Amino acid sequence: FFTTGGSTAVDTALRFVEFRNNVRGLKDKKGIIVQVDGYHGSTALTAACSGRFGGAANFDVDSPRIHFISSPNPRRFPGRTEAEVCDLLVNEFRDTVERAGPGTIAAFLTEPLLASGGMILPPEGYHRRIKAICEAHDIVYIADEVVTGFGRLGEWFALESVFGVTPDIVTFAKGLTSGYVPLGGLAISERLLDNISGDNAHGAYFNNGYTYSGHPVSCAAALANIAIFEDEALLEHVRDIAPYFEACLKTLSDLPVVVDVRTKGLLGCVECMVRPGSALDVGAPDRALGEKIDRYAFEKGLIVRPLGNMCVLSPPLVITRAQIDEMVAILRAAILQAAEELAEAA
Repeated sequence: FFTTGGSTAVDTALRFVEFRNNVRGLKDKKGIIVQVDGYHGSTALTAACSGRFGGAANFDVDSPRIHFISSPNPRRFPGRTEAEVCDLLVNEFRDTVERAGPGTIAAFLTEPLLASGGMILPPEGYHRRIKAICEAHDIVYIADEVVTGFGRLGEWFALESVFGVTPDIVTFAKGLTSGYVPLGGLAISERLLDNISGDNAHGAYFNNGYTYSGHPVSCAAALANIAIFEDEALLEHVRDIAPYFEACLKTLSDLPVVVDVRTKGLLGCVECMVRPGSALDVGAPDRALGEKIDRYAFEKGLIVRPLGNMCVLSPPLVITRAQIDEMVAILRAAILQAAEELAEAA
């Protein structure tokens, strides 16, 4: 299905899962498991599934059918190894399914990595082990690749190619047209379609569409965009330059206020804190630091995405080494300027 953007793509995926279970007579199998720090859109349903920017304080988006599990951020589990963190997270997922009842859980909605949460990279084996639990309980595994799809991690799609897990449904948007015109979409596995086809259809029809779904101009732009990806070998370029991007960004770790640098492909996050020893206790001074870094970076010619105390970077897929050098130099100068200003004020 083609939609108008990321939010409508994810919303359509969730509605399809609900439709599929209704067609099969599983009226109670409507629960959705999502993660703290995840982001999936701004429709009523996708906002309710978003653990960071769902707007719960300002909108009535809570739903008893939506179950939140912990953010897969290893930094939230100080003192534990990555393997121990993975065990804890997988056990929490299993317990959530068992507590709610496998017959009530329809889908697990996840990003390959949590982009809007601050480029949170799950521990090794996380996706694979949770997918196995989903398969055992007929839970649809939905990969929200609105950010990671179309080259951001050097592949057309990340969950299967980078993390080794084949989702049941994948949603996409941003990179499909490189953002020039609005277009989103989702791909559904043959297995799910077989459940509601032929003798299983019972006269059902998945009625779904938006006013500008699959707009011809947007589709033409997407085809041209994909042709450029192939003609100019952009996926190969991302895979080639990503290690340099990571190495350069990690040089910022020597700054006293930088507590973590995370990268995957051409997506990165520099996390800063006024009091680095305060672990996860992010406060107003830390958020103020992030705001200052954002402002000073912009003044110096670099746009970063400020997420509280985190600076998220999502550079163009055609970026060069010289441009990476310039980007990191500007960010270093902005961090130093912001930290010095806060220190003087204190």
